[in-house]
Amino acid sequence: MKKQQTGSLADTFEHALAACRQRAGATGPLTGMAIALSGGLDSSALLHLAHAYARGQGIALHAFHIHHGISPHADAWLAHCEAACAALGVPFEARRVTLERSAKTGTEAAARNSRYAALGQLCREHGVRLLLTAHHQDDQAETVLLQLLRGSGTAGLSGMDAANAAPELLGNPELLMARPLLPASRKQLAAYVAAHAIAYVDDESNADPRFARNALRHQVMPALAQAFPGFQERFARSAQHAQSAQRLLVELATQDLALCLDGDCLDIGKLRLLSTDRCYNLLRHWFGTRALRMPSTAWLAEMLAQLLEARPDAQLLVTHPDCHVRRHRERLFLTPKLAELAGTRDDDDDASPGQGFVWRGEAELAFPAYGGVLYFDQAEEGVDAAWLRGQSLVIDFRKGGERLKLAANRPTKTLKYHYQAFDVPAWERERLPTVGTATQLLFAAGIGMDCHQLSEAAAPRIRLRWISC
Repeated sequence: MKKQQTGSLADTFEHALAACRQRAGATGPLTGMAIALSGGLDSSALLHLAHAYARGQGIALHAFHIHHGISPHADAWLAHCEAACAALGVPFEARRVTLERSAKTGTEAAARNSRYAALGQLCREHGVRLLLTAHHQDDQAETVLLQLLRGSGTAGLSGMDAANAAPELLGNPELLMARPLLPASRKQLAAYVAAHAIAYVDDESNADPRFARNALRHQVMPALAQAFPGFQERFARSAQHAQSAQRLLVELATQDLALCLDGDCLDIGKLRLLSTDRCYNLLRHWFGTRALRMPSTAWLAEMLAQLLEARPDAQLLVTHPDCHVRRHRERLFLTPKLAELAGTRDDDDDASPGQGFVWRGEAELAFPAYGGVLYFDQAEEGVDAAWLRGQSLVIDFRKGGERLKLAANRPTKTLKYHYQAFDVPAWERERLPTVGTATQLLFAAGIGMDCHQLSEAAAPRIRLRWISC
């Protein structure tokens, strides 16, 4: 009986691994792979399954262990993993990481982020492009149930993919992460480990009910198993249905985003042509492409209502934890939250003198107080380089009333007029500096050079250019 169980699990692993690579579009023979080895029951089973498969197929196998240093037993776990790999002849490497906690992430999330980043780095160092993890059917069921309890949509209820690339998590865009044990239950893995007398370690934190997943695993899942035997497999099927639905939603959002995108912003007129649900779907996808945290449904509904109902000339500003959402001339912008610059001032303040400097031929000069870098580009038409070197220059934010003439055949206009003509949003104007002498404005960021000193003479010519950081 045991022989049949272990053989079927090996077949499950082999078929699932082939399906993972096929879904990911992997072509050509598999030459090498790595496993994430914690030393627990699940990853120990994966180690033996992967070793048997790799030996039969002539594939190089590596095992990587991440030492978080959280548990007092962490050193013992590392030693156990190293010994287990040595017994099988599997190349092993461990990496110690330091958790970087923040207001956004707790201990669990910090450990997860540091673990996957280290695994991605190890794979890159060893030239491995396929990483296997030991997630199984019960893990999938727990994930789906957790997301359901959090009120997640189809993206959350999709659970874990059998295979996916996660460059933002692994820091390695060439790495594929596969979960070939997803079709197998924890019970099957336990039977496999017992049949092969595989030693493993037990992480004491897995019994701590303060962690939501542990509370589900030890208190809720046993009750579900008693009332609904085999529920894990049905949850896994539901996750597959949600994955299919999510792929369709992403496909629709990609099409809608292409329709509404205008450079880096959204055309609100085109957004109004979509149903509310399609707007939500598009906006979530847009936030995802910008690597921004997904907003709640309530926040999204409030933002969309303000966006579509505000009067046309309103300077709409909605604050997201990671950015600002702004509207300007029927376009929607996602702008970074910028710290106050040292050079800015309130209207009640006395006019600041700006920051004086002398150009000595540098290709660029950084001005942190003004939030960017001033470039000095060689050009056919520009300011005489020798003349520019002899000037005492000043960089400053506009005070109001400054005027600029862009070309000899064009009138002199205020910076406000030029900003409107160049469609520079109001929030950007306050952070775009000007450069000039004590008596003459030479350059305004976002607009261009004043024409009075421009020439096409044979002498080296310079044009100024500003890039905000």
